Amino acid sequence: MEKRIGVVAILVENMESVEQLNAILHQYGSIILGRQGLPLRDKKIHIISLIVEGTTDEVGAMTGKIGRLPGVSVKSLLTKYKEEKSNGKEKLKK
Repeated sequence: MEKRIGVVAILVENMESVEQLNAILHQYGSIILGRQGLPLRDKKIHIISLIVEGTTDEVGAMTGKIGRLPGVSVKSLLTKYKEEKSNGKEKLKK
């Protein structure tokens, strides 16, 4: 299956779900390239953005589990790319 690269945005309003959320993110750590968190404490919202690379099944499985957590919302944006090999080096091509 073709890999995709993209962004996953997670909004956490229920801090009681954070432990389960971190367990899910750890479980899918192999497809997470980067993670950034932004706590908006005055609004009682925490935002996590992920850069991911994986199949649509892998990303969908992760976001599906995250979306079932109480007080947690998730959205993803993925794009296709092709890996071209040239002189032993890989290039990304859209």
